[in-house]
Amino acid sequence: MQPCVDDLADDFDNLSINSTATTAIETKRSTSSGSETTTWTTTTTTTTTTTTTTTTTSIASSSSKPHAPSHDPCWDAIRKVKSKNATLSLDDFRFVRRLGSGDIGSVYLVELKESGGGGGGGGESGERSKCMFAAKVMDKKELVGRNKDGRAKIERDILEILDHPFLPTLYATLDTPRWSCLLTEFCPGGDLHVLRQNQPDKRFGEPAVRFYASEVVVALEYLHMLGIIYRDLKPENVLVRSDGHIMLTDFDLSLKGDNSTSSAQVVSDQNPPITTSPSNEYHNDPPQFANSSCILPNCMVPAVSCFHPKRKRRKRSNNRGALEIVAEPIDVRSMSFVGTHEYLAPEIISGEGHGNAVDWWTLGVFIFEMFYGVTPFKGLDHEVTLANIVARALEFPKEPTVPSPAKDLMTQLLIKDPTRRMGSTMGATAIKHHQFFDGVNWALLRCTKPPYIPRPVNYRDTVRADKGADNSVEYY
Repeated sequence: MQPCVDDLADDFDNLSINSTATTAIETKRSTSSGSETTTWTTTTTTTTTTTTTTTTTSIASSSSKPHAPSHDPCWDAIRKVKSKNATLSLDDFRFVRRLGSGDIGSVYLVELKESGGGGGGGGESGERSKCMFAAKVMDKKELVGRNKDGRAKIERDILEILDHPFLPTLYATLDTPRWSCLLTEFCPGGDLHVLRQNQPDKRFGEPAVRFYASEVVVALEYLHMLGIIYRDLKPENVLVRSDGHIMLTDFDLSLKGDNSTSSAQVVSDQNPPITTSPSNEYHNDPPQFANSSCILPNCMVPAVSCFHPKRKRRKRSNNRGALEIVAEPIDVRSMSFVGTHEYLAPEIISGEGHGNAVDWWTLGVFIFEMFYGVTPFKGLDHEVTLANIVARALEFPKEPTVPSPAKDLMTQLLIKDPTRRMGSTMGATAIKHHQFFDGVNWALLRCTKPPYIPRPVNYRDTVRADKGADNSVEYY
């Protein structure tokens, strides 16, 4: 039985009151094939004497992040509360409803009480909606008991350094003796899995796929430049902001190297990797890349680029001498078996060790699912799916009709050998130059009109949802 929001809110408010409770928490992680459900039990015992609960607050500063918008009303509201109370605590928030759950915690829609004033919503609904957050709440004791505290720390560390329009803003971290809470922005558009299910034939058209894929590409590029491998790209983890642009979420499976950043360099790209036959550009050229010292982790880009095979190319005079940012390969490797079954890269399944190329494999699966409504290697069960990923050749359904450039991009991203996979050597730079993304203005993605803009969140709607019979509905 899923605990309702009121019970959880009461638990936060009454941590000092005597209680002995055993709560069964059902954790659901949606995939395109259904839900994987794990049930685990927590036992909480407190003494009969009233004690004082201390909340440790860490508030991220927008001033330390140069790309954070200065007009964000959420920052203003948090600063206002902090100026009055000297600190921010869970008591400053009203838990509206449960949005979803993952392996290490549940996410709730919360409202900063001070932001909307008193009353029941009324004419203040617009003001209230500006100061709503997504709060990921984790039980510290459970994290330690299930050996998940390391993953929670990794997610927190990553969120604290992110500063990108397509990645989460961490407003504050709240810690009590029992709970750890990450306060991030709320995305009213839900996730792309739900949005795709609502499309005609449960799939997106080419313009929408290009829009969402392009924003995912630059988000992954930024993460790789920080030395972070995301490892959990899937439609459920791509949220839609109020302006229609995307935000990647859920970083507890991510891998971060010891060094804070990768050895990204700006190079002059005299010959962009584009030919009249893009299908032959990458996966037919493994010898040139394999024999090059450029694939060594500590050799990002040589003085003379060796990423382009010596042969005749179609040159574009208007791009001659353009500057490129190359952020891969990054010197991070892992032997872990992590991810969602249908999105796992072959090198993760085989246990041979993996690096940043797994993110480009998942991008290929992501684009495939956006176009066709299914993942490319899905089997009758998880074991068959994993066997298909390792051994079965990529095949495209006859319906719907998908443009050749899109198929070519997916083919190059879904190469089973990670050393030959598009993105493994030049990262996002190679992917951006692919014909499928022709016409995309990478520098002005935020100015591109989204294919879908969610309706504004109405405070009264959240109140009605809160009073509904089922508060455990997964919004994203």
